[in-house]
Amino acid sequence: MATMEQQAEEIVDIILEDYRNGRSIDRMDPFAHPDKQVVIDMIGKLMRIVYPGFTRDKNYRIYNTHHNVSMLIEDVMYNLNKQLTMVFRPEMGEEGAAQKAQKISLDFFRAIPELRAVIQTDVDAFYEGDPAAYSTDEIVYCYPGMFAITVYRLAHILYTMGVPLLPRIMTEHAHSVTGIDINPGATIGKYFFIDHGTGIVIGETTVIGDHVKIYQGVTLGALTTRGGQSLRGKRRHPTIEDNVTIYAGASILGGATVIGRDSVIGSNVFITSSIPPCTTVSVKSQELQIRQRCGGRCPEPFWPEEKEPSEDFSVKTTNSDPRKLDT
Repeated sequence: MATMEQQAEEIVDIILEDYRNGRSIDRMDPFAHPDKQVVIDMIGKLMRIVYPGFTRDKNYRIYNTHHNVSMLIEDVMYNLNKQLTMVFRPEMGEEGAAQKAQKISLDFFRAIPELRAVIQTDVDAFYEGDPAAYSTDEIVYCYPGMFAITVYRLAHILYTMGVPLLPRIMTEHAHSVTGIDINPGATIGKYFFIDHGTGIVIGETTVIGDHVKIYQGVTLGALTTRGGQSLRGKRRHPTIEDNVTIYAGASILGGATVIGRDSVIGSNVFITSSIPPCTTVSVKSQELQIRQRCGGRCPEPFWPEEKEPSEDFSVKTTNSDPRKLDT
């Protein structure tokens, strides 16, 4: 009988042979793709550039804004340029990819001041829209929605510059951290507010106006994806006009669907056609069935394994098992 080491060698040979099938998953050049961990590291440094007063490099005892920002920009620009060269190299060659990567890197950082102006409107929208927020510092430090929006806005710049792969790595990292899925291709206006945020999905061709507020579990999605790749580049996701509020669990689907300005979309609605401006949409109240157990007095906790009955609590019953009381 073959030893375990011999069998392991046979398994290695089998897997290596499987790599020769010529499928997309069989590619063997790891240096032809961007480094995901480097991109994620860049996100952290870009957050420090966008919010310079909220973090500092602990390697330095004295904080000098000019030196710190200069160091961060040089660091991110070098790594961004390197990652961009990787994604453009297959179609442009080494020289062409290097030139395009350098131009995009410079243009990206030139766009940062305008980006920060838009992000300030988002911070304002969060603060004005959430009475549980006691300061704008709390929003920047603590709110997952603010993190997801910031990463989206950074990634969207690269997306509009025609950069493949990197924008999606960035927004999917934010998705994994926050549970908020914003495709970098979506177009989102100023004063955007995500409340709570978990489970939100915003598709690639979604267009969102200014002063829009979205709660957890909202889907702005495609009506169907049966067409697969034939639908690429076509409008598949809805348009949300200015001053719209969409409450938790609502699904709004379809590229032809427009939610008119100043509308309110209630929780758990399912919309596949346009809604005129200044409209409230809600699900008709469902009937609740409420039945008291034991005449309002329970002989034991609803979950007896979690809590012992109160010592001074007693109920007279002819049933030996208190869980089988007549009601």
